[in-house]
Amino acid sequence: MPFSPSSFFLSIFSIFLLLPLSLSSPFNTSFFIDCGSPESSTDVFNRTWLPDQFYSGGSTAVVSEPLRFHLVAEKTVRYFPLSFGKKNCYVLPLPTGRYYIRTFTVYDNYDGKSHSPSFDVSVEGTLVFSWRSPWPENLLRDGSYSDLFAFIGDGELDLCFYSIATDPPIVGSLEVLQVDPSSYDADGTGRDVLLVNYGRLTCGSDQWGPGFTNDTDSFGRSWQSDEDFRSDETKPLARSLSTVKKIKGVDQPPNYFPVKLYQTAVTVSEGGPLVYELEVDAKLDYLLWFHFSEIDSTVKKGGERVFDLVVNEEKVRRVDVFNEVGGFAAYSLNYTVKNLSSTTLTVKLSPISGAPIISGLETYAIVPADMATVPEQKTAMKALKESLRVPDRMGWNGDPCAPTSWDAWEGVACRPNPQGSALVIFQIDLGSQGLKGFISEQISLLTNLNSLNLSSNSLTGPLPSGLGHKSLVSLDLSNNQLTGPIPESLSTSSLKLVLLNGNELQGKVPEEVYSVGVHGGIIDLSGNKGLCGVPSLPSCPLLWENGHLSKGGKIAIAVSCVVVLVLVLLFIYLCCIWRGRHDYDFAPPTDLTSLAAKRNRYQRQKSLMLLEMESQHAKGMPTLPLNSQ
Repeated sequence: MPFSPSSFFLSIFSIFLLLPLSLSSPFNTSFFIDCGSPESSTDVFNRTWLPDQFYSGGSTAVVSEPLRFHLVAEKTVRYFPLSFGKKNCYVLPLPTGRYYIRTFTVYDNYDGKSHSPSFDVSVEGTLVFSWRSPWPENLLRDGSYSDLFAFIGDGELDLCFYSIATDPPIVGSLEVLQVDPSSYDADGTGRDVLLVNYGRLTCGSDQWGPGFTNDTDSFGRSWQSDEDFRSDETKPLARSLSTVKKIKGVDQPPNYFPVKLYQTAVTVSEGGPLVYELEVDAKLDYLLWFHFSEIDSTVKKGGERVFDLVVNEEKVRRVDVFNEVGGFAAYSLNYTVKNLSSTTLTVKLSPISGAPIISGLETYAIVPADMATVPEQKTAMKALKESLRVPDRMGWNGDPCAPTSWDAWEGVACRPNPQGSALVIFQIDLGSQGLKGFISEQISLLTNLNSLNLSSNSLTGPLPSGLGHKSLVSLDLSNNQLTGPIPESLSTSSLKLVLLNGNELQGKVPEEVYSVGVHGGIIDLSGNKGLCGVPSLPSCPLLWENGHLSKGGKIAIAVSCVVVLVLVLLFIYLCCIWRGRHDYDFAPPTDLTSLAAKRNRYQRQKSLMLLEMESQHAKGMPTLPLNSQ
C-alpha cells in the first residue's frame, strides 16, 4: 500500500539547523552508510560514516548546493538510472533481530533537470515509502528523514528502490541500528509487521535527537516538536513545562526511551482540552505510544491531575500520572487504532481534575509484511542470476517476486503457493537476452516452474541433472551451445513443448521425452549431431550412450569381468588338485630322499661285486655264493 511523501511521517523530518549529536546503543550491530561517498568520514556528531557499499548498482552525485547541508552524509547521493534496471537494492548482512532503519532522501536538483523523481521504497519485500513528483519545495531543497522498525530473520536486509516511469530513485544516507527485539510491543504486534513512523513528537521542546542535536537516544530516534500539530483551539492555550531534574525510569528495556523526552511537557491553561491533529493514511492500523511525566512540582499527590485520553472520539483510558508512578518519573502507555477510515488522527486529552499534561507522542502505521518468495526459490534465482550472467539492466535485485505491487524481476512471473503464504516462481522467459553463462544446478529448487525459455543466447555446459519437475510444461533451450545428455529428470515432468534444437547435445534421448511429440506435444531436437536412439535420429552405439558407457555396456563389462574371474578361480582350483596328487615330484619329503639315497648305494655295491665275480669266473676262479658267511 503506497505512502505519499506529503504524509506526516515525511514532512516532520525536514532538515533544520543541525547541532552536535552523540549516539549510544545497547546493541552491537549498526551501519551508517554515506550513500554516494567513496570514502569514510566523521560528522560533527562524532559518528563515523562508511563509504558507500552494499548496493546493487547505480551512480553517484553531489547535491547542487552542498554548503546548505551541515552533515557530510547529506551532501552526496546514489541514484539508480534505468540502465541498472527498474529495481535496485542495498543488501546488508545482519544477524537475526529487530532493527531501526532510517534513510535520508534529498533531490536539490543534483542532476540539473529540475524534476523530482517518482519512486517506491521497500524493506524486506514490503512497500513502505512512496515518492511522487512534484515534491513539496521544502523537501526538494532540504530533504527528509524517514524511518521504521522491522524484523530481519534471513541474515540480510533488503532495502530496495523501484523506478516509476523513467525516473531514477535516489537516496542520501542509510542508518541501521539493532534494537531490543521486544521493543514497541513486538510480542503483541508480531514479527510479520513493520512499524512505519508517521510522527514522533516531543512536547514542549524543539526538535532533537540524532542528526539534530547532541541529545542521545539509544535507538537513534529523532524527535520533532509538537507545536505544529496542536489543534487551532489548543495553540493559544498551550503552555510548555521543563525541568533539569533527574527522571526515574528512563532508558529502560525494551524501549530505552531517553531522559530528555520526559524533561519537557505541554499542558493547557483555563481548563480546556489538549488536542493534536495528525495527518495519516487511511485504511491502516496505527500504534500510538503516549509519554507522560509529572514534572510540575506543585502536583503533590494522586488525583490532583486527572484526564481522559481520547482517540478519534473514542475514550482510551483515564490517566493519573502521579498516581501511577509519582512525580518526576517516566510513564508510557500504548493504544492501537484499527482500520482507520479517515486521513486525520485526533488525540484529545480532556481534563477531569486539573489540566492535562503530555511529554511525547509517537504514531506508527502497522504495515503487514508482504508475501515474499519461498527462501529456497529465492536462493535458486540468485544462483541463476550469477550463472546466467544476467545483465544489470534487467534489475535482478532483492526479492524476485516482492513487493507484490511491483513487477517481478524482468522476465520472471510469480504466483502464490497453494497455501497462500509465500510466492513461487512460475515462469522464466529470458530468450534473446545475450546471456553467456550456464544453467545452475540450483534450478532444481524451482519446484513450481511451469515454463522456462532461455532460447537464442550463448549458454554453455550441460543441462542440470535436476532440471524438470512435474510442474514443467514448456521448455525452450534452443539455439545455445549446450552440451552433454538430456537428463532423465525431464522424463518425470508434464512437458508439452520441448525445444532443444540448435545445441551440441549428445547421447540417447529418453523415450519419455521423445514421447511428447507422439502424444500431441511439440518437440524439436534437430541440430544436435550427438543425439541418438529415437526415430529420425541415428541408432545409438551398443555400448556407448550420452558420451559414456550405456547401461547395457556397463552390464556387459560387469558380466565379462565376472566370467573372467570365475575362469581364473577355476584354473587355480584345478592346479591345486593336480598338485595334491603328485606332490613328491615337485618337492619330495626329506625322509624319502634319505631312503632313496641309501638304496642307490646298496644297488651300486651289488653291481660292483657281480662285475668282479664275472671277471674271476672268466679267469677260472671258483665262484662263491653271494650270501656265504
